[in-house]
Amino acid sequence: MISIVMPVKNAAPFLEECIDSIINQSYIDWELIAVNDHSSDESFDLISDYAKEDGRIKVFNNKGSGIIEALRMAFSKSQGQYISRMDADDIMPTNKLEILLMHLTSQKAPSVCIGKVEYFSEHDLGEGYQKYAQWLNDLTIQNRNFLEIYKECVVPSPNWLMRKIDFIKIGAFDSEFYPEDYDLCFRMRAGQLNICGVNQVTHLWRDHKSRASRNDENYKDNQFLSLKLHYFLKLDYQRSKQLVLWGAGKKGKKLAKKLIKQDIPFKWISNNVKKQGIKIYDQLLFAVTEIKQDEEVQVIIAVATRDSKNDILRTLDSLNLNDYNFFC
Repeated sequence: MISIVMPVKNAAPFLEECIDSIINQSYIDWELIAVNDHSSDESFDLISDYAKEDGRIKVFNNKGSGIIEALRMAFSKSQGQYISRMDADDIMPTNKLEILLMHLTSQKAPSVCIGKVEYFSEHDLGEGYQKYAQWLNDLTIQNRNFLEIYKECVVPSPNWLMRKIDFIKIGAFDSEFYPEDYDLCFRMRAGQLNICGVNQVTHLWRDHKSRASRNDENYKDNQFLSLKLHYFLKLDYQRSKQLVLWGAGKKGKKLAKKLIKQDIPFKWISNNVKKQGIKIYDQLLFAVTEIKQDEEVQVIIAVATRDSKNDILRTLDSLNLNDYNFFC
């Protein structure tokens, strides 16, 4: 059985379409555990009506507060051998569970199975959302998700399937870090889970103005940077190498402040000649020429534009440096 955990908060306008897409799955051995996170609309009543008609659907009120507490409660009620997550405003293609389970059970090693995603919306989708989905899908079909984990969340939160035993080993929903889906990505990687990418769309992401990722403070950019740096220092930082921070824009400055606060020594470089040779936060900024060929360095790159990224990659290649991560 697959246990689907679903936090719910003021999702009434979308719930019927969401739950119907689960009920209509080609794979029928599932349970949906929905936890109402103090909704002020009729979300709880809507799910309760479904639960009366289908014994596979269970609904509870969150005893705590927030998505993490809702997910913990849902997981504590789960009884399946497999675990997945759903968002209350999204839609499952009819064969989602069947496809993910088929591919996951073909893997002998501890694995997480991921399908492609597709955005839909009642209004025009921004170019950024479409590029993000394309980037995710390209990584997924190549099983390369973890290789670009410091750029952005590389596993879409409602589009993965794992064996429960493997999920427990990586800490389930025990972590306190937000964004909780991105934190889970890092724990999947730290737990050395194998990526099993599926070249089919298995999740439909609904974009709307009230979506949590647009409005909740836990999903603001500063939270992402804090999470990235936390796991970089925990998983990849090598004190034997010189740490280089590349970029002195908004994100570069935020990362610099965090490194300084944690007493992590680093060399700060910038392509902007106006910033080279000056001090920011009492930290001198250098030109890129300060990095020498074959020098033992680790590079954190906080530069966002595509042209700049391409220039940086060419520079790193010319210097024969391969220990780097893009943080945006």
